[in-house]
Amino acid sequence: MAGKKRFIGLMSGTSLDGIDAVLMDFSGNLNRVVGDAFIPYDDRLRSQLLALHHPHSGELHDAAILGNQLSRMYAQAVDELLRKTKIARQEIRAIGCHGQTIRHRPDAGYTIQLGNGALLAELTGVTVVCDFRGRDIAAGGEGAPLVPAFHAAVFSHRSVHRVVVNIGGIANLSDLPRSGDVSGFDTGPGNALMDAWIQRHLGKPFDKDGAWAKSGRPDEKLLNTLLAHDFFSRKPPKSTGRETFHLPWLEQYLTGRERPEDVQATLLALTATSIARSVQSYCAGATEIYLCGGGAHSGALIAVLKAMLPGMLIARTDELGVGADWVEACAFAWLAHQALQRRPGNLPAVTGARGPRILGAIYPN
Repeated sequence: MAGKKRFIGLMSGTSLDGIDAVLMDFSGNLNRVVGDAFIPYDDRLRSQLLALHHPHSGELHDAAILGNQLSRMYAQAVDELLRKTKIARQEIRAIGCHGQTIRHRPDAGYTIQLGNGALLAELTGVTVVCDFRGRDIAAGGEGAPLVPAFHAAVFSHRSVHRVVVNIGGIANLSDLPRSGDVSGFDTGPGNALMDAWIQRHLGKPFDKDGAWAKSGRPDEKLLNTLLAHDFFSRKPPKSTGRETFHLPWLEQYLTGRERPEDVQATLLALTATSIARSVQSYCAGATEIYLCGGGAHSGALIAVLKAMLPGMLIARTDELGVGADWVEACAFAWLAHQALQRRPGNLPAVTGARGPRILGAIYPN
């Protein structure tokens, strides 16, 4: 058992599009992606998960039922991954499962990711590591972002100052200097507001390539109003979520006379501006930026970032050997590996925790 080096990572993020699954091999010094799979969420499940972001009657029951449903889907993702890679489940050391975040309140001392680790272990017959964020929050940290430690392990370069930007529902960055401490934090909304706005007006789950945003013009007054939120001026460590950035928050600043495509363009500008300002303020000397997450496929967003950060190389993490869609799932395979090796998975400089901590609750098999 101890000699097994293959781990599965499962990630379902704030974009609520579905479950990313990867199989990684940690033999020797390799962090190799062996295979990947994706299980999409349907509209009903997405709506049920969104509803749990806000208090309502019966929410505890709903959360428990959905946690079990998600665990069955996680098991389905594992089965699909093993089928595609033709690797026997007996060869898998553990599954690292992030779970589905429905509340993130480090200010109140908790974070909630749906998923039943015990059920997933029963369904798959594989050891499961989950609840990665709780220990960091218990140690006074934000519990997020956790991916910078993985970014540092696989993307750092001793002669190049890099920044890795993950643009999921919420965006975060990892600053990877040539020497010295790695840092990182959430920069603000990624795709969540844009996805919600296009869903409402066009019935589409996301703005492919940023085409709808590109058809509009940013409203500078609205953009400046949105950027006045105190999250953007807070110094790291910091993290955020849908509790802060959601459609009702946006709507309080709308007159109702705006063209929907102009609002979409403004939301894209909000994501790009908050990322660019974060890089300029906290990543001095960086020359390369690598993007991952769904936003890495938005040509319109990338074009705005390039205009805001002239002279910087901006590319996807595919150029570094890990596909942009799979980086976060890889991170949780790596975090499961760290947990079973009894090695810390957090970076206190990123989360604000009192020190390094071994992350994750383990359900053995």
